[in-house]
Amino acid sequence: MGCALGALGCCCGSAACSLCCACCPSTRNSLVTRLAYGILLLVGMIVSWIFLIPGLAHTLAKIPALCKGGTVGGAEIFEGQIACDNIVGYLSVYRIQFSLACFFFFMMLLMLCVKRSKDPRSAIQNGFWFWKLLMIIGICIGAFFIPNQGFAPALMVIGTICGFLFILIQLILIIDFAHSWNESWVAKGEDGSKKHYCGLIFFTVTFYILSIVAIILLYIFYASKTSCSLNIFFITINLILCIIVSVVSVLPVVQNYHSTSGLLQSSFVTLYVIFLTWSAITSEKPDPTCNPSWYGLIKNQNSTVVEATANGSVGVSSIVALAIFFGLIIYSALTSSTKSSGGKLLGISGNEETGSPVPDTEGGKSYDDEEQSVAYNYSLFHFMFFLASFYVMMTLTNWLKPTNDVYNFQQSDAAVWVKISSSWTCLVLYMWSVIAPCICRNRDFS
Repeated sequence: MGCALGALGCCCGSAACSLCCACCPSTRNSLVTRLAYGILLLVGMIVSWIFLIPGLAHTLAKIPALCKGGTVGGAEIFEGQIACDNIVGYLSVYRIQFSLACFFFFMMLLMLCVKRSKDPRSAIQNGFWFWKLLMIIGICIGAFFIPNQGFAPALMVIGTICGFLFILIQLILIIDFAHSWNESWVAKGEDGSKKHYCGLIFFTVTFYILSIVAIILLYIFYASKTSCSLNIFFITINLILCIIVSVVSVLPVVQNYHSTSGLLQSSFVTLYVIFLTWSAITSEKPDPTCNPSWYGLIKNQNSTVVEATANGSVGVSSIVALAIFFGLIIYSALTSSTKSSGGKLLGISGNEETGSPVPDTEGGKSYDDEEQSVAYNYSLFHFMFFLASFYVMMTLTNWLKPTNDVYNFQQSDAAVWVKISSSWTCLVLYMWSVIAPCICRNRDFS
């Protein structure tokens, strides 16, 4: 069911894109392909989200001859074939995202050592979308026939590992985006654009204000008692580390070797680290004092988070994480720089190195920019999306772990440490990006 909806969305999307792009300028085939895979991942995420809607099983039961025990006008006229209660909720997210992960893993293996568009496999990478959709649908249908016992716990372990690896990639992309943003606006400011200098100041101040407000709220709602010692430690240590990296980024010795290092990147990273801290704290076990529910905060009641089940909803921190995730997926797809960290993650070569000329083409049509060399490493790209599928799976299920009866999920301590260690890793990576030019002075970090 979920796969069919996804296929329909993709087909409609292709038709819409064809109409929309007719008035757009011509663009590189490699860019269009990366955006298409990003949309495919987005559609899979939306379909998975739909299967988390409360009461969906009851709605499906109204369709004649679909669900076991379904009725029409109060009478069971047709014999249903599907146990609808078992195909919705967190387990359906596991199966849909597992299908996408299998597809991207297969594509990763298939695209190994593709060097140029003349390789027959390059046509598979950039086309055959109908057959790719059929492949995903087939894998997805097969995944729903996998027995629950042992499947969900094993996939949860794999998802946790792969999700953490993708978070590391996400951290690199975030830091790369912050540096690229600052360098671009500083360069425009040096060329005489006052609005870009004002923009730098505005966003820097805004990010720091948001970070300070968030820290205060974390102390008030999640670390107000001495019994919340772990939360106090998480918030305090990350606050101190954020202050340290902010100070280091503007030290004179750092500015001498890394002139574009500044507070914009530090404020952006600080805000993201505070978000990771909040996300880690809300992944802890329910507690009216140290981890109250949003309902309890809004109603000013000592309410704990309701025990999560397989039909649970997506948490607020997970929604924010998915928004950041999709933004970074688009950013990675649009990356064309050979020297950026995001470009190196995908093995970007760029037209500067391939020497592929830009032909005169009609508006809305893509041209082949990979005749001499591929614009990015196909296998690395699919490996990143393979990890991204598991990250989406874990985020939509709030990083919960299945219990012994499979259909119920509960908080996982591993999720807390994955997220908090990610915040520390982010600070370490950012610190290294700032001080590396000072330490390795013979290397070119431009």
